[in-house]
Amino acid sequence: MPWWRKRGLTPETSEPSGDPNGPVIRLESVSKVFRSDGEETRALDSVSLDIAPGEYVSVSGPSGCGKSTLLSILGLLDTPTSGRYFLKGRPTDRLSPQERARVRNLDVGLVFQSFNLIGDMTVYENVEYPLTLRGVAPPEREARVSAALERVGLTARARQRPGVLSGGQQQLVAVARAITGRPAVLLADEPTGNLDSKSGEALMHMFAELHAGGATLCVVTHDPRWLTQAQRRLHLFDGRLVDRAADT
Repeated sequence: MPWWRKRGLTPETSEPSGDPNGPVIRLESVSKVFRSDGEETRALDSVSLDIAPGEYVSVSGPSGCGKSTLLSILGLLDTPTSGRYFLKGRPTDRLSPQERARVRNLDVGLVFQSFNLIGDMTVYENVEYPLTLRGVAPPEREARVSAALERVGLTARARQRPGVLSGGQQQLVAVARAITGRPAVLLADEPTGNLDSKSGEALMHMFAELHAGGATLCVVTHDPRWLTQAQRRLHLFDGRLVDRAADT
């Protein structure tokens, strides 16, 4: 049973998919080109990808191959230079900036190496903030935040500010913030990169619980343990995607 259901919390519903039987993520020949001082860098090169609802996918590849760029596009933080991205059947290129922010807040959980925590907010307030933007009622916000902080072992740190925490603890705050909204898609970039081995194992177990509860996961990693845990392994090389055999 997923951890949030053990706490008696109700699942959140989002807008219906454009195609309820289709993939939750679809990329069609997506390329991303960066231009600077007359030079062109192709971070992604004609990437096509389907990820089914509830699928657990890992993405690996050498440094600079486009993994972080791919996650930024999937998380609606960046846009393709060419090609199309469909999230839950909806073409994201037709979304206004306000709609993109709303869909990202509702449907996507992001765990990046940079944490992106708000320094003048407490740990509790950082985790609560996305729910505040959604207009979730205070009693439900409190229940969700408390459950998420308990799950990552940071209840005692709730009133502290991120600046006094270790890098590993800040990463766990970012994880709590991402999972408290129970998003349709969870995207993680090297989620154990700042954690000790014990905390890393606990995080892997939590991601497995989220997957068992129906969440769709896409994890960028170099850690072979994450590669083994995922249902399907994807490999990026020079911006091109290679689909490696699933471990099912």
